[in-house]
Amino acid sequence: MKQPHQYEARILLAVTGLSPQIVTETLYALTQVQQPAFVPTRVVVITTADGASRVRLELLSEDKAWFRRLCEEYDLPEIRFDEEDIHIIRDDAGHPLADIRSPEQNSHVADQISEIVRNLAADEHSAIHASIAGGRKTMGFYLGYALSLYGRPQDRLSHVLVDEGFEGNREFFYPSRRPRTIHDREQNPMDASQARVMLADIPFVRLRDGLPERLLAGTSRFSETIEAAQRFYQEPELIVRPGQRQLVCNGSEINLTPVPFALYLAMVKRMQEEMDFAGWDDEGLKAGFLSSLAQVVSTNSGKYENAEKAMREHFIEQYFAPHVSRIKKEMEEQLGSRGARPFLIQARGPRGARRYGLALEPYQVQIEADA
Repeated sequence: MKQPHQYEARILLAVTGLSPQIVTETLYALTQVQQPAFVPTRVVVITTADGASRVRLELLSEDKAWFRRLCEEYDLPEIRFDEEDIHIIRDDAGHPLADIRSPEQNSHVADQISEIVRNLAADEHSAIHASIAGGRKTMGFYLGYALSLYGRPQDRLSHVLVDEGFEGNREFFYPSRRPRTIHDREQNPMDASQARVMLADIPFVRLRDGLPERLLAGTSRFSETIEAAQRFYQEPELIVRPGQRQLVCNGSEINLTPVPFALYLAMVKRMQEEMDFAGWDDEGLKAGFLSSLAQVVSTNSGKYENAEKAMREHFIEQYFAPHVSRIKKEMEEQLGSRGARPFLIQARGPRGARRYGLALEPYQVQIEADA
């Protein structure tokens, strides 16, 4: 597996408030302290309206330009960091927030940070190094949580550590190569070249592989993604609605076409009767399938006639296998691979003698009566 520094696109993602220094401090640590060095190709900042002003004035303006000065002083290659890479958090009306002061604003911040991380992590050729050193504590928390939800093996999370006296100093942006005089709060002179800057790596649990594809590819609220992740730890609960050809798996609705639904319903009934797993040629399973299919389509329909013919002509496995795959696909799209696992039709036994069924317990399943 490639290491983070070997990826084509390498992104330093940071949340900042009124101390834009954390961007240059983290960049210094990544390129001059960490081994192997992680040299970003792009810097992305998430901040408030006031924080964005500080970033522009302190890091990107022509007169101060601390970001450019760091790159030049340490001979770093060109790193993209401009106005488009500054993401200002906004309220529900789209107005930039100067600060985060209410529960509603916190909710919007969570959604926006989550969306930025999801979009950046969608590029399989990228590696993200996220820093939670700046901004409000909730911003750092949401950034870390979003990386846990969407982060890949190549992504990292850290907090930058700076020597006392230099940390939070308005004149300090990174350790200079040559002596440079700055002053502490009491106006005592200090040498910026003597500062030590380090990264504290923060391990995090990666939940991405278990999330539904729709949450990885689409737009969803932070709370919705958290709810999907929490289902990993729920006891399975299945509601079967024959009249709607619908399964409700831990609260998520999954609609199936008639034949896959009838096959699943037959498996549910067999499980509720505490029968063993069945082979495709098991007479009881075949009869149960036709009975379940008759609940959702007319016995005079082409679907029912084709199913009867399949049962008689013994190409049962070829008939059932595509529908098992379709059920699996629908469940994983809605629940994610991990969330779908307890509800899938499972196979047991060696090839040629496999038997199929559900691993759920009867008390975990409810079949609703048709209205």
